[in-house]
Amino acid sequence: MRNWVLPDQIEDVLPGRAWQMETIRRSLLDAFDAAGYDLVAPPLVEFLDSLLTGTGADLDAQTFKFTDPLSGRLLGVRADITPQTARIDAHLLAESGVTRLCYAGMVLQARASAMHHSRQPYLLGAELYGDATVTADLEVLRLLVNGLAPLGLPPLLLDFGHAGIFRALVADAPADVAARLLPLIAAKQTDIVAQEARGLAHADALAHLCHLYGGVEVLDRAAAELPALPAVRSALATMRQVAVGLAGMPVTLSCDLGELRGFSYHSGLVFSVYAQGGTDAIANGGRYDEVGRAFGRARPATGFSVDLKELVRLLPAPQTRAR
Repeated sequence: MRNWVLPDQIEDVLPGRAWQMETIRRSLLDAFDAAGYDLVAPPLVEFLDSLLTGTGADLDAQTFKFTDPLSGRLLGVRADITPQTARIDAHLLAESGVTRLCYAGMVLQARASAMHHSRQPYLLGAELYGDATVTADLEVLRLLVNGLAPLGLPPLLLDFGHAGIFRALVADAPADVAARLLPLIAAKQTDIVAQEARGLAHADALAHLCHLYGGVEVLDRAAAELPALPAVRSALATMRQVAVGLAGMPVTLSCDLGELRGFSYHSGLVFSVYAQGGTDAIANGGRYDEVGRAFGRARPATGFSVDLKELVRLLPAPQTRAR
């Protein structure tokens, strides 16, 4: 038996790349610190019922579970850090005003998000609690773009949407129908969406979501093609404010109203950042105002996380330093 072989999609990070990751980690945390975000370091493991509360419910299948020999209770190894920061904000800090937190650390996932991804990503993130306005969304977006811009990455693309549009269009739909529509809309399968949505009040509009993607001009098309529901109008207004607020920044903007990643906990703006030439996002984020309710303290929240291992794959390999 080759006892030096690692599990699939678990890897060592060797000299050169390891220093490169550390340099970027320091750069991003310094940027977060300068913007007023306080660093927290949640534990690697928690009781499972806490770890899978709120945003963590989506991570059940991704979470390694085992029994704690001390308490006899189920523990989980974190597959994401955002749920942990929400718990810290709700219970340990319990501030009434705006709270800004950031973090950096490894997580462990039962299944990688793509074949070439690691099951042990290194995540850096920033979360803003206590502000439900688009000003907070713009703050975290600018923080993200300004943090990534100096790193020497290929040109950046920010793709954004809004969970509130789909929520408004399926308000009359049974939960199982809405769940079936999610992956179909994300895959742009217009004909199948139309069949699944037959009989719903906004069946045509749900099918339209499949082709409402492209540049920011998509927002004008959406206003013309989607029903004038208050929630839809509000979501489109928020997206327009984001587009205006990010004008002139070193990132190309695109809209995708069928982007429903993390729909079960995202309540508003959702976004991903890509680098030119890359097929997978190096950062994901959005608004999740309802997560605090699961911890007994409803708090608006918005933020993002950067996958450091995916990020460095897009950079030239550093030269080995002489020692």
